[in-house]
Amino acid sequence: MNWIVIIGLSAAFCTTISFFPQAYHTIRTKDTSGLSLIMYSIFSFGIVLWLVYGIVISDAPIVIANICTLIPTLTILVLKIRHK
Repeated sequence: MNWIVIIGLSAAFCTTISFFPQAYHTIRTKDTSGLSLIMYSIFSFGIVLWLVYGIVISDAPIVIANICTLIPTLTILVLKIRHK
């Protein structure tokens, strides 16, 4: 594994893991009042686009990061819509 892939995977890990505390807190408390529906909608769409991009160019760090980021992001988005 070359250093560029290691940097990509490290960046993917950091940006992906950052959403899990928010998702855990939102699931536990069901409180979405401080979260922006528009922001999470646009962000989720952006994650899907990054995922498609990563698949098209066959870039594993981009694909892995965006699959893993999409899970907590969509969880938060669904809870925001459900508890609006």
